[in-house]
Amino acid sequence: MSVRHLLAAAVSVALAIAGLATPAAAHVLTQPDPVGAYSMTAGRLWSAVAALLGLAGMVIGGLALARSAGRIGTGSGRRGAVVALVAGPAGMVIGGLVVAAADGGPSTGYGIVGGFTALVVGLVATVLGGLALARSRRATASPRPRTG
Repeated sequence: MSVRHLLAAAVSVALAIAGLATPAAAHVLTQPDPVGAYSMTAGRLWSAVAALLGLAGMVIGGLALARSAGRIGTGSGRRGAVVALVAGPAGMVIGGLVVAAADGGPSTGYGIVGGFTALVVGLVATVLGGLALARSRRATASPRPRTG
């Protein structure tokens, strides 16, 4: 499976999740009353889940990148790269849904700050996973024999 196929599959899964979850997320994330600064609302919970998913993808992607560079372990880091390429876009989709469903700004209980954080962390996880996958492919490819 090429990198293009893997990225196309990741994007199509993310779009499918977004298409199926959008109506439910919009209904759940809408908060009718003002909330306190420390109360856990549905929007804040979903944004925390998205940020933690993106953070896990970022950590796994960083470890896979280090492994593919030969700094730690003996593996190629391919499995970690694929996990980061799945967790990063998933965190971005959930964070994007939180941001899209938010009716107010920060400290309104909609989780918009966590949603934006999840978007950024998910993007970093996706980039790290892509770099690790490209490096693991380059490391496993046989070198060309020199002629001349």
